[in-house]
Amino acid sequence: MEENKVVAPAAAEQKPAEGQKSTRGPRQGYEPHGSQSAARPGDRKFGNHRGRPSERRGGRGGFRRQEPEYLERVVQINRVSKTTQGGKNVRFSALVVIGDGKGKYGFANSKSGEVPDAIKKSLEQAKKNMSYVNIVKGGTIAHDVVGKFGATTVVLKPAKPGTGIVAGGAVRAILELAGIKNVVSKVYGSRSSINVIRATNAGLRSLKDYNKTMVLRGLKTPEELKAKVAPKGDKE
Repeated sequence: MEENKVVAPAAAEQKPAEGQKSTRGPRQGYEPHGSQSAARPGDRKFGNHRGRPSERRGGRGGFRRQEPEYLERVVQINRVSKTTQGGKNVRFSALVVIGDGKGKYGFANSKSGEVPDAIKKSLEQAKKNMSYVNIVKGGTIAHDVVGKFGATTVVLKPAKPGTGIVAGGAVRAILELAGIKNVVSKVYGSRSSINVIRATNAGLRSLKDYNKTMVLRGLKTPEELKAKVAPKGDKE
């Protein structure tokens, strides 16, 4: 009977015979390879954003992590409690030291109700108050120096290459992040971390530059120092 017949849809596609080319048009949504709208391996899964080679997952490049501008170190975290009429008010203070390892360093001590917030505030404050120390050949300081703050005294002495940093926790933190590799130190008086760091900072800031000292003593002129630093090709 005709009711049992199955009629194929008119739009059904027939496979071409051997040796004949297909007469079908391009598939819906298909784009030639290399066109601007064609899909690429780096495309995002959602949206129309184009993935850059550095953002592709896996592959030859993979993810490229940006190195931080400054090295960070948390020296001490204190719990500060204040008793008021309504109860105890607990806060946290974080002492943080940062540096680029090339002579630039900074430190700060900030408070907040939570430890992560206190560390974040300290880092932001430390980046605003940066100092610079001149590192001489051998990764050490130019001469002996004494830094004082309150009841704390810190003595810093230059050392030969291979000595390392002979210092305690607070002094070591600021010297390492500043980029000093060989130095000997000794702390006298109060051992409070914030006072030790401030005394160390006072000592580093009191270091004298060789060229400036020679000019102040009248042993050399600025023109002689510039001629010494200038490359040979600039001389006429």
